[in-house]
Amino acid sequence: MTDGHRNGFTLRAGMRRGFRSEVPLPTRLVSNEEFPPLPQTPAQRAVEHRILADAQRLAPRLGLSRRSFLRTTGGMATSLLAMNAVYGPFFDVLSVEAADPAAFQERTGAPVFIFDVQLHYVGAGYDPHDEEASRKGAVSKPGLLGLRKSARRLNPKLASDRGTMADLSWANMVKEVFLDSETAMGLISTPPGPYPQEAVVPPREMTHIRDEINRVTQSRRMLAHGLITPQLGQADLDFMDQQAATLKVDAWKGYTGAAPKGFDRGWFVDDEKIAYPMLERARKLGVKRVCLHKGLPLGPVADYNHPRDVIKAARDFPDIDFLLYHAGLLGVSAAKPSGEVPWTTEFCQMKKKEPGLRNIYMELGSTFGQLVTTNPTACAHLLGQVVEAFGADHVLWGTDSIWYGTPQWQIEAFRRFEIPQALLDAHSYAPLTRAVKEQIFGANAARVFGVDVNARRNDIPQDYLSRMKMAYLDEGATPSHRWYGWITG
Repeated sequence: MTDGHRNGFTLRAGMRRGFRSEVPLPTRLVSNEEFPPLPQTPAQRAVEHRILADAQRLAPRLGLSRRSFLRTTGGMATSLLAMNAVYGPFFDVLSVEAADPAAFQERTGAPVFIFDVQLHYVGAGYDPHDEEASRKGAVSKPGLLGLRKSARRLNPKLASDRGTMADLSWANMVKEVFLDSETAMGLISTPPGPYPQEAVVPPREMTHIRDEINRVTQSRRMLAHGLITPQLGQADLDFMDQQAATLKVDAWKGYTGAAPKGFDRGWFVDDEKIAYPMLERARKLGVKRVCLHKGLPLGPVADYNHPRDVIKAARDFPDIDFLLYHAGLLGVSAAKPSGEVPWTTEFCQMKKKEPGLRNIYMELGSTFGQLVTTNPTACAHLLGQVVEAFGADHVLWGTDSIWYGTPQWQIEAFRRFEIPQALLDAHSYAPLTRAVKEQIFGANAARVFGVDVNARRNDIPQDYLSRMKMAYLDEGATPSHRWYGWITG
């Protein structure tokens, strides 16, 4: 039974948006609103049951309830251990870490700079059973209002700023992304709409959220996308001019599979008639970072989402950086036991024939989060292949949060993720060392977006957001364990 449509996929009976869980990572596939979610697999169900059973056994020893235990580092260690038990040894985690926070911290190592290049916004008033309130951005959690109160207290210049309900609606993003995770910087994005001005979060709102967060924190914590829709021709070029001049966008986001209202198909980035005027305008405007949704097909024709067209465009525009969101992944269920990851594997093979191309970056939003919790073997293949084809310095960290809740569970999972030795030997993949992960976590994006990582590390502890986070942690962190996307069941 079909209930309707949502951003390119069909809503069916049994789908629902958003849920809470005791466990600190999702044990079912969560949709970022660009593809239909799949039902929970038997393996995911086994992971969930094991996490809950182990937490029930360990929590009383630490004087905690099961729910409280699962909000600690012990809960994360327990979750990764359960994943190893069900899927095999993909995570570098020891049993002692589940019961000893000091052991977990010691094995975590020194902090790293984390720059998430794919963040999404859901209003603080979001309620999975009240989408009207969500659309209006109403604030229904009084506790989150304390974020602005804290900001005013720490920054006297904001004392007279009362703001609006819309201004406050980014508070949930601040909490989930910056207070409940190690993320230092982020780039806000949006799913498409019938017109760019009618996207889920239009460019004007994305840049407003960016500016509001940066204003309150007195630090450059957030960047924002503008939108490109080259099928619209001159109207798209005019809108690009406006976004660059007025909104000061940091990069462009394009959905090659999406068809704006009045069009029945997507576009290819190597189309010299449709796309090249847009790329030439990006060059002229000096905003030369073009982020493209590639993989996770959406729109009426799936093939427009294939990444193959980026090769020629990157060759013809060597001064533009092309960031491929989702790393070209066709879909979680498409991965094959042979190690082939449809679309991504093919594109990696194409890139290896073009070793001189150094302006294509593979981004991991949704791709890592989905694969690592459903098929870690395919996740290992994909990471091994993109590092081999593009280089560890051309892979970007993105989480597609907050559709998947706080990014912290993905950060912990990636920090501990390893390609098993058997796969390293069989496919000659490079191991995911700490140095490689530091590049992916933030150093690569910092280079692309002109961020001084060392200066940022020295500067961030002095900003208001860090001081707010210190106060939040002192009072006792309360991660929501809430997932905001669509699920089945």
